Amino acid sequence: MSSSDRVRTSHAGSLPRPDDLIELNRRRLDGEPYDAEAYERRLREATIEVVRRQAELGIDIPNDGEYGHTMGAKVDYGAWWSYAFQRLGGLGLWAEMGEVPTAPTKTRIRLAAFPERRDWVRFADAYADPDSGVAPKGKSTKGEAQAGMLLPVCEGPLTYTGHHEVRRDVANLKAGLEAAGLEQGFLCAIGPGSLSRIGNAHYETEEDFVWACAEALREEYLAITEAGLIVQIDEPSFAENWDQFNPEPSLEDYLEFTRVRVEALNHALRGIPRELTRFHCCWGSWHGPHTTDIPIADLVDLLLEIDVGAYSFEAGNVRHEHEWRAWEGVDLGGRVLLPGVVSHATNVVEHPQVVADRIERFAKVVGPERVIASTDCGLGGRVHPQIAWAKLEALTEGVRLASERLGGGVAAS
Repeated sequence: MSSSDRVRTSHAGSLPRPDDLIELNRRRLDGEPYDAEAYERRLREATIEVVRRQAELGIDIPNDGEYGHTMGAKVDYGAWWSYAFQRLGGLGLWAEMGEVPTAPTKTRIRLAAFPERRDWVRFADAYADPDSGVAPKGKSTKGEAQAGMLLPVCEGPLTYTGHHEVRRDVANLKAGLEAAGLEQGFLCAIGPGSLSRIGNAHYETEEDFVWACAEALREEYLAITEAGLIVQIDEPSFAENWDQFNPEPSLEDYLEFTRVRVEALNHALRGIPRELTRFHCCWGSWHGPHTTDIPIADLVDLLLEIDVGAYSFEAGNVRHEHEWRAWEGVDLGGRVLLPGVVSHATNVVEHPQVVADRIERFAKVVGPERVIASTDCGLGGRVHPQIAWAKLEALTEGVRLASERLGGGVAAS
């Protein structure tokens, strides 16, 4: 995934969806009548179009916008992971947050089913105010987090049942790449650490459940990479779990807790070529203060234990922009960084000069051939579609400026 002639571009996954596709998805998941053939046809058309648009903007490694990941009113804690609920067997009754069963555990700390984050506690008034700007669509994030969210419960052996869906996603993306004249693209897939935050009423221990999640999800990873596409492991839990422990754990305990999930993921990725894998972590996509996020410097060593070819993380978010320094002196072992240089957390469209500055910092630390300019997180659903596309345009323009300024064999895109 490295390049010796220029800084390349990608993004973190989700892109704005056409309104008609959103409506078709809603009808499907709400059990309303819909034309299945028309849905599949529209999904393919929309995927080809979104790949074309990315290519026109100068995105080198595009994806399907996560269009194949279904969204539904019943599960509204983010389409980024709820798509997997329809691709797994062994899941049963839906439970309200706070009532989700969890198994005993051998680890010294255990993450309850989405407890109140420490950031929510510190800024309780802001999170409870639907007009504060930290809550989505005028709702109280604090109240919504405590009730009304539904999560599936694992009631039997976990199996992967999404073979048709992942083959469809692969075919649609490849059709889009061919139409756009591009060679490589990526598809997102949830990681076992994040999936295992749903309820477990079957496996004896939490660790057993994490490993079961990894084994089931391996089938999705294989389907993507055996088709020659890159799989992006979406694992926000790697960093954001930190804020969900009350009281704050010791760093040692948190790393021990997280290492179990790293080992399970590495097992799921066994035998898959590194160059077809990348890992995305973040501190959560909500537009809050994030004052209780764990520093990336505390996670770099463990992050590098994940056996993938590239690491995607927030670096444009103003809470984490300074953390480029954590990569000074780090031996990537041939791997690549995908730092976010535009953010999903603000409606302000970054100036290309700012984007270029951010790229240059990483290029000077690890080498421009080891940097793929990206976004902090998915843009779809986090900012208005018009703003999302403007941010990607700023990204590619910033890459052009950075490449010109870096010189030394790094040509403009």
